[in-house]
Amino acid sequence: MGLPVSFEDIEKAEKNLAGKILRTPAIDAPSLGEALGVELSLKLESLQQTGSFKARGAYVKLASLSEEERARGVIAMSAGNHAQGVAYHATQLGIRSTIVMPAATPFTKVEKTRNFGATVVQHGATLAESREKVEELIAEHGYVLIHPYDDPLIIAGQGTAGLELMRDMPHLDTLVVPIGGGGLISGISIAAKHLNPAIEIVGVQTEQYPSMYEALRGLPPSSGGETLAEGIAVKTPGKLTIEICRALVEDIILVGEVEIERAVNGCAEHQNLVAEGAGAAGIAAILKAPERFAGRKVGTVICGGNIDQRMLATVLLRGLSRHGRLARLRIDISDQPGTLARVAAVIGGASANIVEVHHQRMFQDVPIKKAELEVLIETRNPDHVLEIVAALNEAGLKTRVMSNMAMEQAPL
Repeated sequence: MGLPVSFEDIEKAEKNLAGKILRTPAIDAPSLGEALGVELSLKLESLQQTGSFKARGAYVKLASLSEEERARGVIAMSAGNHAQGVAYHATQLGIRSTIVMPAATPFTKVEKTRNFGATVVQHGATLAESREKVEELIAEHGYVLIHPYDDPLIIAGQGTAGLELMRDMPHLDTLVVPIGGGGLISGISIAAKHLNPAIEIVGVQTEQYPSMYEALRGLPPSSGGETLAEGIAVKTPGKLTIEICRALVEDIILVGEVEIERAVNGCAEHQNLVAEGAGAAGIAAILKAPERFAGRKVGTVICGGNIDQRMLATVLLRGLSRHGRLARLRIDISDQPGTLARVAAVIGGASANIVEVHHQRMFQDVPIKKAELEVLIETRNPDHVLEIVAALNEAGLKTRVMSNMAMEQAPL
């Protein structure tokens, strides 16, 4: 018995998509790959008009609807990327769209979805709770459901990304693909295995949402919690996608929030590339298990770039702190004129830059003739931070590092 989606279905989807989406580039990433210890190639789905691969499956499904179905309007549940794909293509096709999104969906995804022409309803804490609202609205208005992953046409559409990647990078021996509901990895696996049966397919899920990992192993579901990778925070994978992943996916790696955060930071620092948490999940998997991928020719999909700007800023600042390029010092000083200038002179003399200063006099645990300074400084690396601390202590200014600085250089 064959799989529910064939390679021929993906080829047909590719023809339907011609001129409707961007044929995104697949690029070599030598700087990022060197940091990770692999020969790395990236498929940049973050460059799509809607910021993610979801535009592929959304168009293929929407274009298949009858006139009667189009007249009823469509509805989808989504944490953001599927929402934007459906909203964008529905508007282009003259179809009314309603999107139900979890209440905590990042602002940028909500606003972009509205800007693409959809009516947005925010409901529930999770996609499962959003699904309840979807069913209610379907019963009330007769909308046609555009499922985010458990639909053969959606899977075929997502598979075109793998088709393009394998044609552009036929030398790859491993593909690392993020998994939420499983539509992307299912489509990519079918395309990639057809073109190269020996290629290894490795999935990635977060430790908080290991739904496909558990489904394939017969484990009880445990998904829940906050994650930077909200785009793959799916509690229940699809029936079709479970079947395809069971047949074609060799392994699934679970990654934590630290790896995801470092992956987002690494994409920006090493590749000048903006990726959301789910979009950088493939990089996070390589970071989590470097020995598994060492020396291999690895391709991964940067499947989305729709990260909230405030969140991205926080990730980048935390990355600077982690690598000792931004450090917070606490300095005990005498509360006398000229002391602040003395501190600044020592830090400047050590070739560091002061970003901000907080001068604390009022706390009762500080002696009345003393004060505490909290100083945020820009530095070169962890060794430079220690040099500055030593210089301040030598000058009689008791100093300690408050930031969480990695004294051993991490790859990202």
